Amino acid sequence: MFRKPRKINQYRRKGKNLIATNKIKPEQWNISDTETKEALKVKGYDVKQIRKIHLLKHQVCISYWDAKGNICSSFFSYRIFARWQEEVEKLIYTCETLKEWAKLNYLMKYEFAYYHYPSEIEDILHAILENHLSVLKATVQQVVLQDI
Repeated sequence: MFRKPRKINQYRRKGKNLIATNKIKPEQWNISDTETKEALKVKGYDVKQIRKIHLLKHQVCISYWDAKGNICSSFFSYRIFARWQEEVEKLIYTCETLKEWAKLNYLMKYEFAYYHYPSEIEDILHAILENHLSVLKATVQQVVLQDI
């Protein structure tokens, strides 16, 4: 009468994305209809009007009318919104130590491996990470030189 336990993928790391680690909390965003319409158009959807937006922890459910007047509904990643990139950039710039930067860099490697980012956004975020690393290293060197 006992049920067989479900197999869990033991090779996938758990809780290593920006949402699961509570670095970004998109379910608390107030996403506007125009912001949603713009994000869907970038993804290639022909949106006439947004009907409903339902925010969940890891994704957003969007119901909309397409150009033909059909009602469409689907789940989308928060990563399609321009605000996602802005939030990630804020995270990078708020790293004050090399240890914080290393942890964020580790999370970003996971993000890029497991989630789809447009190549231009991925390149921009990589460049910001590297630039901020250079800034952090320079400040560490200045502190060390001042202590001597």
